[in-house]
Amino acid sequence: MTSRSFKASDSQQGKPSGVTFARRTSSGRYVNLSRESLDSEISGIEFANYTVHIPPTPDNQPMDPSISQRVEEQYVSNSLFTGGYNSVTRAHLMDKVIESETNHPQMAGAKGSSCAIPGCDGKVMSDERGEDILPCECDFKICRDCYVDAVKTGDGICPGCKESYKSTDLAENAVDPSGRPLTLPSNVSMSKMERRLSLMRSGNKSAIIRSHSGLMRSQTGDFDHNKWLFETKGTYGYGNAIWPKDGGNGNDKEDHVVGEPSELLNKPWRPLTRKLKIPAGVISPYRLLILIRVVVLGLFLQWRITNPNNDAIWLWYMSIICEVWFAISWLLDQLPKLCPVNRATDLNVLKEKFETPTPTNPTGKSDLPGIDIFVSTADPEKEPPLVTANTILSILAANYPVEKLSCYISDDGGALLTFEAMAEAASFANIWVPFCRKHNIEPRNPETYFSLKKDPYKNKVRQDFVRDRRRVKREYDEFKVRINSLPDSIRRRSDAYNAREEIKAMKLQREAAGDDLLEPIKITKATWMADGTHWPGTWMISAPEHSRGDHAGIIQVMLKPPSDEPLHGTSSDDGLIDSTEVDIRLPLLVYVSREKRPGYDHNKKAGAMNALVRASAIMSNGPFILNLDCDHYIYNSEAIREGMCFMMDRGGDRICYVQFPQRFEGIDPSDRYANHNTVFFDVNMRALDGLQGPMYVGTGCLFRRTALYGFDPPRNKEYHPGCCSCCFGRRKNNATVSSVSDDNRALRMGDFDDEEMNLASFPKRFGNSSFLIDSIPVAEFQGRPLADHPAVKNGRPPGALTIPRELLDASTVAEAISVISCWYEDKTEWGNRVGWIYGSVTEDVVTGYRMHNRGWRSIYCVTKRDAFRGTAPINLTDRLHQVLRWATGSVEIFFSRNNAFLASPKMKILQRIAYLNCGIYPFTSIFLIVYCFLPALSLFSGQFIVQSLNVTFLTYLLVITLTLCALAVLEIKWSGIALEEWWRNEQFWLIGGTSAHLAAVLQGLLKVIAGIEISFTLTSKSATDDDDEFADLYIIKWSSLMIPPIVIMMTNLIAIAVGVSRTIYSTIPQWSRLLGGVFFSFWVLAHLYPFAKGLMGRRGRTPTIVFVWSGLIAITISLLWVAINPPAGASEIGGSFQFP
Repeated sequence: MTSRSFKASDSQQGKPSGVTFARRTSSGRYVNLSRESLDSEISGIEFANYTVHIPPTPDNQPMDPSISQRVEEQYVSNSLFTGGYNSVTRAHLMDKVIESETNHPQMAGAKGSSCAIPGCDGKVMSDERGEDILPCECDFKICRDCYVDAVKTGDGICPGCKESYKSTDLAENAVDPSGRPLTLPSNVSMSKMERRLSLMRSGNKSAIIRSHSGLMRSQTGDFDHNKWLFETKGTYGYGNAIWPKDGGNGNDKEDHVVGEPSELLNKPWRPLTRKLKIPAGVISPYRLLILIRVVVLGLFLQWRITNPNNDAIWLWYMSIICEVWFAISWLLDQLPKLCPVNRATDLNVLKEKFETPTPTNPTGKSDLPGIDIFVSTADPEKEPPLVTANTILSILAANYPVEKLSCYISDDGGALLTFEAMAEAASFANIWVPFCRKHNIEPRNPETYFSLKKDPYKNKVRQDFVRDRRRVKREYDEFKVRINSLPDSIRRRSDAYNAREEIKAMKLQREAAGDDLLEPIKITKATWMADGTHWPGTWMISAPEHSRGDHAGIIQVMLKPPSDEPLHGTSSDDGLIDSTEVDIRLPLLVYVSREKRPGYDHNKKAGAMNALVRASAIMSNGPFILNLDCDHYIYNSEAIREGMCFMMDRGGDRICYVQFPQRFEGIDPSDRYANHNTVFFDVNMRALDGLQGPMYVGTGCLFRRTALYGFDPPRNKEYHPGCCSCCFGRRKNNATVSSVSDDNRALRMGDFDDEEMNLASFPKRFGNSSFLIDSIPVAEFQGRPLADHPAVKNGRPPGALTIPRELLDASTVAEAISVISCWYEDKTEWGNRVGWIYGSVTEDVVTGYRMHNRGWRSIYCVTKRDAFRGTAPINLTDRLHQVLRWATGSVEIFFSRNNAFLASPKMKILQRIAYLNCGIYPFTSIFLIVYCFLPALSLFSGQFIVQSLNVTFLTYLLVITLTLCALAVLEIKWSGIALEEWWRNEQFWLIGGTSAHLAAVLQGLLKVIAGIEISFTLTSKSATDDDDEFADLYIIKWSSLMIPPIVIMMTNLIAIAVGVSRTIYSTIPQWSRLLGGVFFSFWVLAHLYPFAKGLMGRRGRTPTIVFVWSGLIAITISLLWVAINPPAGASEIGGSFQFP
């Protein structure tokens, strides 16, 4: 037969992408290392390469497939993959990833011997511990390719001792130091997709037996409806994951009913989660007060409308309009709070169901589904690499099965600094993760752990803890120094290599020119990696194809997938700590920088997240995705398990995501600018959990992968629009709905009219990657809860996910390079109906809205110990810009098709109101600013919003105020927040409403009307070790957002002085009007107090420009008002006024 080598660009659709292994020289030229590529280059395209197949003989045995795959994985993990638009996908073999030594066998560039064959610089094959695999007793070091040549073309003779290999089956030689054979996949003879797939049905007859009980039965009685999904050839557990009755072997020729083991029949079914309702003594009065306040507000507005102030009708009009809007806004905010709930998880039940030996899982391997964790960063200058590295370390040390955990770091800036910082973090994880597992460390962020002010030795019982902690602390300090020195190290290295290239160029120029005049040489200032080659991403000095918006796609497997069996460490004599009883395996860690090219819209963070979704689907395909910002780390190592309790519980297949609350560190004790935002996270989000679920807030969210793909939830009710479809929906004909089984709807999209899923349309939606499309049903099946109860629908059989993870190969990573290219999303649904949604600066809210709009529900998981912690901007200007971005996104949502008015009937009415309020709240700023000026205008004019402060007005005001306070007390009661936190939220509501929200409305209108795009800069994350922890709090950064609040403050202060002076020196003092105006002015000033305090800085020094402009504007407003509408009797007042 004939074969021809091909490159990635030559591959046909549906075939794995080819990959060229190459080594890049100092001049930038690639030298191919693959024999297939070399043969192709030599022969040329005019010739055909004939492959002669020699039948196996005792002297010519092929390499064991499992060993071949493991060795190829070693090559993959030591290669930097690059590629993209109009470029070949290359795997650049890297001898060195960072300048410091790497010693973990899973890490890229780990220690390894070089091949002893002359002219070959390949790496010797190694086992799971990184030890060399030497096939001959003479210990001759040989790489994979040379060994294959020696076996196939060298008659099986060792190049070292010239003796024949005793065995060409390397599985006999691949043993760990304890003498145990390495664990190799038992299903290596299957195809790639078959190895990915979990057990659905067996090939023998006894597997197709219906069980009368609900423990192991399929929901439709057999597995025929899943034929199109997948099948495997293996059987697991006790035969076929079923138990023969009366101890039979299940191989009888006659079909008979299969029974359950007696130990499970007597075991009660236990749920993984519980819903804890708010006590009736709290929630019932709360709902009653809401009703009372609604009634009182209605009566008050009616009285205000029917009793105008004819002396100041303009003032009355302004106040009425504002008060009506405030009443509507309050109602929209309050209605979704009618049904708050709390939830609890049971981790013991999770462990019992998924990690305890059972007849279907005799060895007790974890049956939990895989999780892919995404960490996003974009600029190492504003998001310090040390912060990101600590986040990665907390993920790698999380308490979740190592083989089921994968971490992907998205570097949208393509910076070498981030790349090498992540490599350093992977190296330090070799010490940190075993230390955390051995001593049960919490939290598992080293920076936070070593900064704890509590006693670190409390509850520690191991004798070697003090010694281990001291050693690890010293290693972490050295790690921090290496991270902090990376910018200078990269700069010095690049300068040295660039100088060398310049010297070479000048030498060549002199040799060519002779005695002629020489022109100055211009050498591109490249950025160089540790192994002496060009960095394919963004250079420190931007150049074509090496800038932030123009660089190739990059994938580097920092830590290759761990083995399926635990791997224990060594004693303290050989290592830093004694890890003989500790599993030293590390999760898969992958660095990803998507391709960027001019002319392609990269869609900011949403585009980066979608690139990770596609790449992870090909490389690990975890059915669940956890999204974290680079400054949000795992504070509770059990957090992932707690979120998984909801996904794996009964009905969990209808949950699209589990949102965790955001908790912050480094905030001043008084929380001056409400950075903790506890009212939103502990009141609003808990209340939404009682409806259809909380909103997605951008980080700390555990997603179901198929929900991100845009599929409808299983068992979704079908509607067709009617005259009242905005609130209710009419069911379709029952016969039509029930004509297709619920399980067949597991991957159904609501956009299709066909009852069956249209597989032919998948390439149009997801792109032309067959790997990606094939992974979708696998992820759907693996994300199902266990079918261990009759009420569990759309479940999977126990023990189905205990098979080993497949090994990475070059074609897999090459395909991942393809799906992160800049052109892949063209003419697909990515960003429109699939993945993170584009078109808004708050893509998180829109993405969650789309899922709820399809009928999915979400869960709010509040753990006893905070699940995640991050940083928040404590500087006033940074905080206002953060609020500005959120509010601008809300305005964009209001003017888009994601407006809650256009929601589908699948969204509950109160959930719709919550999303409607999310889009409307910035517009309150218009009315709020007017209302904040009303007290000043009243004092200037001598009038008030009512004719007089009569009993009726004061009674309404008192009742409205008392009900508001009572509601606040009850909210504090059922949410657990503090009264000070509630008051800080009220204060910042007015500060943000009079500054950032108004600017957001103007920006949103400019974008909608004029098409002016809005751009925001990243919020800087502090990583300094200053003596003052809250130094940023006192820094004053001038911003135009400060002008409206300052003007409001100064105008009210001047108005109070004018009003008091007028009343004192008037012939007939109007004390009631003065009292009303002064009271409301003080109400405004009390809310703005944190803002005023922030302007004073640390020592009360405020920029002069602030007072100059604010004073001029306030005086101008005051003089204009007095000139346009002078108070009655002004001549008498002016004529009789004298200083005492």
